[in-house]
Amino acid sequence: MCGFLASCTCPHAEDNGEGNADIHDHVMGRLSRRITKLLATMYSFLVSFTYPHADGNEDNHRHVMDHFSRRITNDKVEDNGHTTNGRNGVHTNGVTARHTNRVAGANDDVPTDGTTREELAKNLLAGVDAIKHRGPDGSGVWVSQDGRVGLAHCRLSVNDLSPSGAQPLHSDDGLIHAVVNGEIYDHDRLRNVCAAEHGYAFSSESDSELVIALYKIHGAPGLFEHLRGEFAFVLFDERHGSTRTIAGRDRFGVKPLLWTVLDDKVLFASEAKAFLPMGWKPEWDVRGITDAGWYFDDRTIFKGVKKLMPGHWLDVIDKRGVEIHKYWDADYPDKTKPDPRTVEEMVLGVRERLVEAVRLRLRADVPIGVYLSGGIDSSTVAGIVTDLARKEGVRIGSEQATKVACFSIRFGTESAYDETGIAQRTAEWLGVESFRLDMDEDKLADNFADASYHYEHPHFDLNAVGKFSLSGFTREHGIKVVLTGEGSDEHFGGYPNFAAEFLREADQAMPGSVLARDDALREGLHKAAHAEINSVWRSQSATEAGVPADAGGSTMADSLVCWQPPKDVYSRWVHDQYQGNWDMRETIMPAHSSEARDKMRDKWHATHSAMYMWNKSTLLNLVLACEGDRTEMAHGVEGRTPFLDHHLTEYVNSLPPSVKLKYAPADESRHGRPVASALRSLTEKWILREAARPYLTDELYSRRKVTFWAPTRWPKNGRLHNMFKTLLTREAVEGLGFVDFAVVDRAMANAFGDAADPAAFRVVCYAGGWVTLAERFGIKKASVEGSGWIDAAKTS
Repeated sequence: MCGFLASCTCPHAEDNGEGNADIHDHVMGRLSRRITKLLATMYSFLVSFTYPHADGNEDNHRHVMDHFSRRITNDKVEDNGHTTNGRNGVHTNGVTARHTNRVAGANDDVPTDGTTREELAKNLLAGVDAIKHRGPDGSGVWVSQDGRVGLAHCRLSVNDLSPSGAQPLHSDDGLIHAVVNGEIYDHDRLRNVCAAEHGYAFSSESDSELVIALYKIHGAPGLFEHLRGEFAFVLFDERHGSTRTIAGRDRFGVKPLLWTVLDDKVLFASEAKAFLPMGWKPEWDVRGITDAGWYFDDRTIFKGVKKLMPGHWLDVIDKRGVEIHKYWDADYPDKTKPDPRTVEEMVLGVRERLVEAVRLRLRADVPIGVYLSGGIDSSTVAGIVTDLARKEGVRIGSEQATKVACFSIRFGTESAYDETGIAQRTAEWLGVESFRLDMDEDKLADNFADASYHYEHPHFDLNAVGKFSLSGFTREHGIKVVLTGEGSDEHFGGYPNFAAEFLREADQAMPGSVLARDDALREGLHKAAHAEINSVWRSQSATEAGVPADAGGSTMADSLVCWQPPKDVYSRWVHDQYQGNWDMRETIMPAHSSEARDKMRDKWHATHSAMYMWNKSTLLNLVLACEGDRTEMAHGVEGRTPFLDHHLTEYVNSLPPSVKLKYAPADESRHGRPVASALRSLTEKWILREAARPYLTDELYSRRKVTFWAPTRWPKNGRLHNMFKTLLTREAVEGLGFVDFAVVDRAMANAFGDAADPAAFRVVCYAGGWVTLAERFGIKKASVEGSGWIDAAKTS
């Protein structure tokens, strides 16, 4: 799927026992105690609906929806399933995919803004047109007879290439309507169960229709137990005279889902830019930017725009308002209880689940590729794909082939982290097709603005610009679907900060391990590792470090806040609002539930607490967003993440920390490397290496992780320097309203040349992203009066 937008009008707050509260604040989560969290993010669709006013008249609360349905696939328009004009919607190469982008909207029986059904449909289609990069193969829209609900979607054809795979989708009884984003796996088995055991009559071969079938059978939240994959959806249920709207997002947030309130409508979309044709006027959420709320909780950089958090679903029902519910969360074992399993059993358990996760993601009606770096994550995926194709005859997407197309990127001599050599050797060993994109300064300068526009928030370096370019390169080779290695480091312990947390306390789950028996050794290593981590962050010009109060002394907050912009980049009035009490770390722990905070403090090992915090912030908002879905879907490429299959992650989460990070100084010495480092005394992702051993070269099996960094040192008066000089003028920076031009100007003077300061370059990247978004979105200048701080102070 690609993207969608949704809109609805919510009941007045007094019907929720909240008094005469403002509707917008009620929906956005400040005044309604019923709302636990407001979230929004979807794949490629737009949804809009107006909620009936709660005036006590039952007729006014009922969505009387006919089956008016208008679908557009390329030039094809359908009303109630009958073609009215245009040609067939099959792509010129015979491929039409089920992946789509959608829009949904709803108005009262007499819309308060006077919008007709035709006008709503037009606006919704304009919304998905703004995100048609996510679904260039067609679009569709459905609006209820009373004009309260509308769904729109743009399609990336991947599964069920026939017109029956187009969206919006409708149930077999015509009373449930949905737009679905992403992929639902294991759908053959699920279809059989729904049809044979429950009598559901499918109208397509699309896996997306399973969302409607499972909802009809199990309701909400029951359907989520059966959904396996990467997805976001909005569903409208008009059965039994009800007016219920459900929105849901996958467990890790691979697919985005944003929502906001505009006048009397609630809007949902895959990307915020889809809201613009609906009349949304973007403003900066200065507080959400400066306290890093956009990174740690459900806020975005846009005021009033929320993201539906992973593992959550949103429910809008007559008279009850908006409610947010959690249907899934990561969990870890009690750190005090020994694990009875053998290491061999654990290795086999990981291998079986990983192979199954890859196998499920090879199902498509188009060719599939793999993003291949020089690390074990993507190499393992490529190895398993090759093994399945050659030994079991498994199809790689639509192709019965023994070679998978692999795509890699090289930043050239400017980068100290070039892995293309080992990637090429891996490709040759596997016997796969290998395609390499050589990035240079010109490509980075040419793509910076477009990349920033697509991931909709600034980034501290050029990594995501490289990924944006790689996705375009992949699509040029005819590939719409790629398997990636995201999620492996986050669950198997691939980052150095996890190693420091591992050494913080003994792993009682494996009481026979060396570090569990020798506290003095472990404590000495922990002290040394902490110093090494700080050195690493300083060498990469991290902003600051600190320790949160609620995470059992975990230093994970150091790693989470250190890449945020330095405080001095913000205007004086921003500093004045904080009144000297400005600590971004204070945003971290309140973003988690009290249950999770209790477990981090008392139940989980420090390693697992660190993983939980990282996955709720950095994995979600950096790895999966600007380096994943947004940069992939900008070119109509769907990324699939086998390491984030929840059957696999739940098993990996249950394993002791000591099999993820293994104390093995002898292994390091055996490979000819002196053990001069506490961090290097640990083998990261040890159990993954063992589980993946049949699919890896000897070189990869024994190779330590090398962090991927795009270069941060570039010449003065080169393409990047000149691009930023053109972008970061005084007028443009001061036009943001919350950024100090003098600080940005000083960073520009220090960010380029032989003596370039990486910290200054990061400031330049952040400022460049803000200015680009301000220009592309038409964001008005921020001010203290419009920041929300004054109103917040009055109500606190």
